[in-house]
Formats: sequence, C-alpha cells, structure tokens
Amino acid sequence: MEQKISDYISASKNIKISDNSKNVKIAILSSFTINGLDECLKVKSAELNIRYSSFIAGYDQYNQEILDSNSSLYKFNPDITFLIIDIRKILGNFFHFAYSFSEQNRKDAINEKINQIKNLITTFQNNSEKKLVISIVNPGTSSPIGILENKSKFGFNDMINKFTSELINFSKEQNSLFFHDFDLFIRKYGERNVFDYRQFFIGDIQIAFDFLPYFANELMSYIKPTLGINRKCIVLDLDNTLWGGVVGEDGFDGIELGQTANGKAFVEFQKQLLSLWQQGIILAINSKNNFDEAIKVIKEHPEMILREKHFASFQINWDDKAENLNRISEEVNIGLNSIVFFDDDKINQERISNEFPEVLTIPLPNDPSQYVSILNNLNDFNVLQKTDEDFKRGQMYAEQRERKKLKKSVSNLDDFLKQLDIKIKIKKANQFLIPRISQLTLKTNQFNLTTKRYQENEIQKLSSDSKFDVYCAQVHDKFGDNGITGVYIVNKTEHSWIIDTFLLSCRIMGRGIEDALLSQILIDAKNAGVQQVEGEFIPTQKNEPAKNFLSEHGFKKENKYWIYTLNNEIRSPKHLKVEVE
Repeated sequence: MEQKISDYISASKNIKISDNSKNVKIAILSSFTINGLDECLKVKSAELNIRYSSFIAGYDQYNQEILDSNSSLYKFNPDITFLIIDIRKILGNFFHFAYSFSEQNRKDAINEKINQIKNLITTFQNNSEKKLVISIVNPGTSSPIGILENKSKFGFNDMINKFTSELINFSKEQNSLFFHDFDLFIRKYGERNVFDYRQFFIGDIQIAFDFLPYFANELMSYIKPTLGINRKCIVLDLDNTLWGGVVGEDGFDGIELGQTANGKAFVEFQKQLLSLWQQGIILAINSKNNFDEAIKVIKEHPEMILREKHFASFQINWDDKAENLNRISEEVNIGLNSIVFFDDDKINQERISNEFPEVLTIPLPNDPSQYVSILNNLNDFNVLQKTDEDFKRGQMYAEQRERKKLKKSVSNLDDFLKQLDIKIKIKKANQFLIPRISQLTLKTNQFNLTTKRYQENEIQKLSSDSKFDVYCAQVHDKFGDNGITGVYIVNKTEHSWIIDTFLLSCRIMGRGIEDALLSQILIDAKNAGVQQVEGEFIPTQKNEPAKNFLSEHGFKKENKYWIYTLNNEIRSPKHLKVEVE
C-alpha cells in the first residue's frame, strides 16, 4: 500500500540527502492538473539517496515549452522529461462526438493528431538529447454506440488504438524516446479508482490524488535505470518460498509443488522467476537446510521449474543468513545494493533488513498466491535497453561456476590463467555496442578508475569525436563468452593521451584482462607518436580495487595525474590473446 498524497507533500519539505548521492533533473509537462506528482517523485528519489531537482511546466503549457527553443524547459536541461497528456484534449470534439463525423474524417483527424505529436517529439529531440517519456492518459472513455463499437469501421476505439500504437512504434525507432503504458496502469489499479469524476470536474484532475503515488512509482521505473541503480539479483529462500513445506521434515514427496492450490502458486512463482532469469536477472539461493535434501528437490522434483543451472550461487547450510548473503555478494561479484531478498520467515526478513538496509528485503506474506503479484509489481529490474549481455547473463554465471571449479583444482594462479585460454576482442564503439558501453559506465563501481557516468547519447557524441577513442572488450575463454565486459575511453591530444574512462566488470577481474587493455592503450599511443599517457584515479566508496592499478603498471604521480612515459618498456600479459577489430 502507498502512503497518502498528503504524506508525500509533507515529507518532501524535510528531505535530507547525503553528499555522495546521485543527481537527477526531472521535467514534468502535462495537459491537465497533476499537483502532487512532483513531491511524490522527490520523496521516492530521496528514499534511494537521489538528489532530485525538477522543472514543472504551467498548466497545459507543454506545446509552448517544447516548441520554443529558448524556453525554461531547455534552460533547465532535464535528464528525463515526462510528457503526460490526456486523450480528451488530443481528440477534441472527436472524444464525445466521433460518430458525428464520417469514417474518413475520423481517419484524417487521427493521422493529423499523430503527426502533431510526432512533430512535437522531433522538435524536442532537436533541442535536447536527453530522454523523453510520453504517457497518454486515457481514463473515463466509453463509446456512445455501446455493443456496436466493435462493428463500426474505424470507430472511436480504433482512433485511440491507432494513436497509441503509432506512437509506440515511433518510440521503438529511437533510443531516447519511451512510451509509458498508461492502459496497463489502468488495468492494474482499475479505472474507477484512477479516474474520479468529482476531482475531474473540480480541477481537471485526471489521475485521482490517492493514485498519484502509484503513478509516481511507475515513473520511477525510468529514473532508476537512468542512474544505473536498478537491481540485478534475486536471492531466494527455499522452504515455503520456492515450494510449500519444509523438505527436511516433510520429505521429497511431502512438499507442496504443483497439484494443490498452494503448490500451483509456487510453480507459478518459479515460472515468473525463470522469465526474469531469461531476461538477465541473476538468481541465487540462501536457505537453512541440509544441502543434499534441498539439491535433490532442485535436480529431480518433476514439478520444479528452476533447476541447478539457473542459480549463480547456492548457500544451502545452517549458517547465519546475513553471512550467507555476504558470500553470495562476493561469489557473484555484485554489491549488496543490487540484491532483492525473498524469504517467507519474518525473523529472517528483519535480520537482513537490519544488517543490510541496502538490500531490498521483500515482506512476503503467508499466502503464496500473492508472491507473483508482489514480484511483478517490483520496478527494480528495468533497463532502458537490453543488450546481448543481459540475455546471456544467466548462462554466463553458470559458466562462472565452472571457472571456479577449475581454479580450485589447479595448484597456482598462473596455471589457472593459462588453462582458461582467454581471448580478448577489442572493438571500437558503434551503434550496436554503444548501449552496452553506456550500461557499463553507469553500473560498474569496483574496477573503475574515474567512475564517470555516460548516457547513450553522450557515448555517441564521444565516439563521433576524432579527439576521442571509445573502445570496449569482449572476453572469451574455454568455458564460454563473458560478453562485453571492459571499456576504455581516451582523450587524444598532440603530445599525450588522457585516459578518461577505464573500467572492467567485476566478474572478470584478476585474470590479466585489465593489464592487456592498458597495454593496448600504451601500444596504440606509442604507435601514434605521442610522448606520454596520463591517467587519473578518482576514489569513491566502492572503487578500492582500482586504487593501485596505475602505480603497479609504471605510472608516476604528478599532481592529480599519473603519467606513463612511452619510452618505457610496455609489458603485456602472456597467458591471453588480444585481437583489435
């Protein structure tokens, strides 16, 4: 349940943000009264330690703000602009009197309206490279011809459907344009709840006050991934979470999984988890159980949907769950703030909430039939664009377990690295790679020299600038493809190259890949005839693993920069192969 709008308005006046918060600038343009949305977004952002600032356009002033290149909107330069417009104003007389016009008139009118909005979007994009999210508010609509509506040729509903479908297709062609599905919001919460005629008549309020916080939560789905703070791992208990009952007491045949009402609820929950795994969400287990009994269910139970290959880590033991969660974080190489924790036990929920407030601990109820809706209502797994690495992540973590088995079986690190048969392909940024490069700059924290964050349009600009080199690295080994896991950006001047960005996914740290990438920069710089390469380490709370990287590779500190003179020998690791495409 959400708080009341009055609670958000009150809380928005007393917000305190830490110095290390992320910043976001939001613009809200609306064709109707939407007072209170700004305060909801501000409070929800603060809860995530986001410093929120906003520009709120005047009532129904969205055309003026977008069309005037010198408007306050563009001077504010928001990271995300939410354009929230209602179908009533768009359709005008066609909203109530569509059948007073001919079929051709209706077609011509809706095509004109579509072109108007497309032209508005194009104007915005000509003046801003930042993200635009459009939401078409469509509550309180009904056809005057009732059951004949679906018999009419290009009727009232067809007009609305064509309008929205054209804009959805238009948004698919452009990375910076998104279409929020308001119809899905209506279906989730009910039109009678979201649209209140009394509030509408009082002040052109088309989203009822009680449901503005829910709408704000929908819009947070765009803010979180823009700042790279979405979550990517679900840690699950087993007993009464993935199946009903306690396997240690009820036995393999006694747990509820399939067949019964509760058993079907657990199966459905597992199916939803599997669908997230297929989209790149990592799954792990944290369960107090006998390992052999629990793993037998995962491997052999006929109704089990999730199998051994779907989990990146198994912490099935009798240890403290907080200790196990730390192990999962270390084994999977992700921060605790990337984790969502599902456990039916209230004591375990409280234990993890108190020990790790950065973990999103879900207060699961006793009724498993609610698990699916709870999972589906989370907006923490969104990304603004899917990359190949996202889809392959589950498989990559299964391969990672095999690497760890190999590492344990060999006597020393050198032998392990030689047996991995690592191959690195260094690739220049292009339109297909830019989304992944941006994603890595937004999310990589540990091995990241400068932690500079770049949106896709900013990477596009840098890659088009002859003064910059933007490269990424795809890493293969004997167990499979690790995907695009490294990025470096170099600012080239006549006498020196400056390393603007140098990062590596924590999944592949410690295999000499970072050494190979740095060597490639030095080799390319030397071949270009420059005298030195400059690097910078900007410390954060999380990038300690990169602290000594430059000094360990022969860079000398001069003021804030680390300098490598290119008359020095350039050392390259021998256990891997590098190919520059």
